[in-house]
Amino acid sequence: MLMPKKVKYRKQHRGRCAGVATRGSSLNFGSFGLKSLDPGWLTNRQIEAGRIAMTRYVKRGGKIWIRVFPDKPVSKKPQETRMGKGKGAPEFWVAVVKSGRILYEMEGIEENVAREAMRLAAHKICRKSSSICGSNWQQGKSRM
Repeated sequence: MLMPKKVKYRKQHRGRCAGVATRGSSLNFGSFGLKSLDPGWLTNRQIEAGRIAMTRYVKRGGKIWIRVFPDKPVSKKPQETRMGKGKGAPEFWVAVVKSGRILYEMEGIEENVAREAMRLAAHKICRKSSSICGSNWQQGKSRM
């Protein structure tokens, strides 16, 4: 699972994730990408499940880049615990994703194979997203 090796503080505030991404909103590495259309959290399990789905579909062809990293800890108190006694222990890690953020990029395969792989990954991340290719990434027309 993806998680930071070392952090300065174990626990963070929940924060807000509204607005549009200004960084990480364009293709930098590959020719095809998966762009998030609404804000939210992506857990390390969702990111990994999307990566596995894409890798299995393309069958060792092409190259895949993951453009988000889960660096925010989410704490949770144990079940059937009374209120109080401090904040719970960190349970899992999430990546804060704003709308317009590129989640995955691919290169070295045909466009129809890339679109299908991105569609499979989009089902794993449970977030409204669209697949984009290098020529039409400005429009983002092909919505999934």
